[in-house]
Amino acid sequence: MDLPLVVGVDGSEPSLRAVDWAADEAVLRGVPLRLVYASLWERYEGASLAQDVGKPSEQVMAEDIVAAAARRAAWRQAGVKVSTDVLPEEPEYALVRESRAASALVMATRGRSGMVEMLLGSVSLAVAAHADCPVIVLRGGQEQRGGPETHGRIVVGVAEGPAGSAAVRFAAAEAELRGVPLEAVRAWRHPAHPAGSESARLHEERAAETLEAAVSEAAEQHPGVDLRRRTVEGHARRVLLDVSRDAGLLVVGAQRTQGAFGLQLGRVTHGVLHHAACPVAVVPHRS
Repeated sequence: MDLPLVVGVDGSEPSLRAVDWAADEAVLRGVPLRLVYASLWERYEGASLAQDVGKPSEQVMAEDIVAAAARRAAWRQAGVKVSTDVLPEEPEYALVRESRAASALVMATRGRSGMVEMLLGSVSLAVAAHADCPVIVLRGGQEQRGGPETHGRIVVGVAEGPAGSAAVRFAAAEAELRGVPLEAVRAWRHPAHPAGSESARLHEERAAETLEAAVSEAAEQHPGVDLRRRTVEGHARRVLLDVSRDAGLLVVGAQRTQGAFGLQLGRVTHGVLHHAACPVAVVPHRS
């Protein structure tokens, strides 16, 4: 049985546009779409959604939210199989649990000011840090770009170790599905005070070796993908934010430590989730 693509919906316009994005993705992947509303609050007060369902805002209930989202998905992709659920609990806990039986989880963030729109919401951050499946986060208007219909290239940030390889495998599969190029990027830095005779060329060569080790398996498994390798001097966060400006999807890995508590996201992943110009997929790898 194909695992569904899960979307966290909250009745906001960004989350409904994320439903559009996810409906396209579900059809592309050939999987069902599952729409989940999780909240301890029974009612949702939002003028936009209230107008859509034809009720005063104080009468809009959780069932109205998922029903509106389901209609939106069916209108976007008539052939997609849609299921819905209302979960009376904190959304971060509910969505992390949903991730255990999902092919991927899609979330959109929203805010009421320019500064809030620039920063990632706490629920999205918590889910991205703890989910068992890849989490795709769309922030502030990104719902309108980066979906399968835009054919934007996919960029994957290559880190050292298994987490980097897991991200590359996911990115290669996505690129093959969409029929777009995949650019694997490894950032490197020349120390301000190099030891002995270490040169910039040596650091760049090491970056190229790390990059090749991470992409070799994906290149064999997806020979039809136009895989481009790139090493860039600079801080990884800045490099990835730069390449996100003309990408359809940015993929990064996240190392999960069994039994660890707190946020399990590195500074680079944190940075791109907050500021990337395109949707970001966080792909977990458990140690």
